[in-house]
Amino acid sequence: MAKLQWGMIGGGEGSQIGPAHRLGAGLDGLYNFAAGALDHRPDVGIEYGQRLGLGDRAYGSWQDMLEGEKKRDDRIDLVTVATPNATHFEITKAFLEGGFHVLCEKPMTMTVEEGEEIVKVAKATGQICAVNYGYSGYSLVRHMKAMVARGDIGKVRVVNAEFAHGHHADAADADNPRVRWRYDPAQAGVSAQFADCGIHAMHMASFVTGQEVTKLSADIVSCIEVRTLEDDAMVNFRMDGGAVGRLWTSSIAIGRQHGLGIQVFGETGGLRWSQEHPNQLYYMPLNGRLQVIERGEANLSPEADRTSRVTIGHAEGMPLAFANIYTDLAEAIDARKTGREMDAAANLFPKAEDGLRSMSAVVAVAQSGKADGQWVDARPPSLR
Repeated sequence: MAKLQWGMIGGGEGSQIGPAHRLGAGLDGLYNFAAGALDHRPDVGIEYGQRLGLGDRAYGSWQDMLEGEKKRDDRIDLVTVATPNATHFEITKAFLEGGFHVLCEKPMTMTVEEGEEIVKVAKATGQICAVNYGYSGYSLVRHMKAMVARGDIGKVRVVNAEFAHGHHADAADADNPRVRWRYDPAQAGVSAQFADCGIHAMHMASFVTGQEVTKLSADIVSCIEVRTLEDDAMVNFRMDGGAVGRLWTSSIAIGRQHGLGIQVFGETGGLRWSQEHPNQLYYMPLNGRLQVIERGEANLSPEADRTSRVTIGHAEGMPLAFANIYTDLAEAIDARKTGREMDAAANLFPKAEDGLRSMSAVVAVAQSGKADGQWVDARPPSLR
């Protein structure tokens, strides 16, 4: 496979997500980090990009980057959008229309209507639009999905997903700019904690079970009362394959650090996985004994084998999960370039439709929460 050219918008110096993307994209030698507009301050972004080796392809704005790359014979193949939420739609749409494949950070858009538009643009241009639900890149999450798909636990009855942390529990932090924006509707949209973390858990539920959420009922609350948007939410949902879902997400759960986990209970078995302990998948067959499946052990699924990067017993971390998303995308892009069929085990990266479904769920949670938990349709109009 020829090395692909990769660019990044956002993710500048000091950002939380930028290093994870750069590590993930660079891990397998499939991409050359060729271009970037890394900061909303032009001079800062250019200077940091040059320090990272981008030379004259360190741009002062995403608009400059779009115009500059369109003119090049060695233009980037893929651009990652890692900017504040409110800018995702405009940038993603512009690069898709410019003929570039895009990996957008979540949430893909701020509204369902914007999400519908991105799906249409991706289809019309023929470009790949992926969304970074990066935790779906973990090896044992993919093995969990494979186990469910091949019927190891029978028909799924109940899914229990969580994403709870306590890092916004201090009321004294209410005016901290790094925290405050997340609860400001002008910057975050209609939801805070569910849009930030809860959609990761909901996407995980759909990814693992192969079922989509159809309707939901939400109880949302701002435990720190000065916040306009929620910092804790409990969501009940139903899925199109008959599964019942329960989801809790919180940013005020003191003692929780990251807190992303999923349990799936079927007719003949159950599975449990936690992102803080990603090397173990717990499997309990009906009337059997608890089994611990270790990442990297022999005879796992093809989906797990191709995404297990370090030898058994060594820790697997978030940048490696991100790397699996980038490897999937490299396989998809190269297959298109060379006119071949892509490896089916790589066709697991989250797509624009996943971003659209997530945005629709965010809006549904906000609507249901304001209506005292009334059940509402969680599907976007185009997918009903």
